[in-house]
Formats: sequence, C-alpha cells, structure tokens
Amino acid sequence: MENMQEEKKCCGNCSCKCPHHSMVPWCIILIGLTFLLGQMNIFTLSAVSMIWPLLLIVIGVVKLRGKNCKCC
Repeated sequence: MENMQEEKKCCGNCSCKCPHHSMVPWCIILIGLTFLLGQMNIFTLSAVSMIWPLLLIVIGVVKLRGKNCKCC
C-alpha cells in the first residue's frame, strides 16, 4: 500500500498556463456577448440560436482534452 500513488488534489491556486483553465470564463463572456448583440439586433435570432450551443460544445471539448493536466 505504500507504493500506491496519491491523487493530487487541486488547491484552487493553479498557476498553470494550460488554455483549458481560461476557456470556460472566455466562453461565458462570448455567450453573454452573443445574447447582448442579439438583443441589440446586430445578430439575428437565428444566428444567436446557432452560436450559443456551438460555444457550449467548444467548452466541453476543451475541458475533455484538458482533463489530464498535471498542473495541480
């Protein structure tokens, strides 16, 4: 049992520069901006209804690819 590796727990203070750590905040900003531009009639309703699900898919893919990050 002594040879078993302990799983590292993230302390919440990651200083890692991996792109997936900043992807979620950027996508939330982009989703909000998409809805704002839709309300201002800069984007059409059909464009808004197509863009925000694509951004959510991008978040999911990036988070799945970054799950092996060793920063923490």
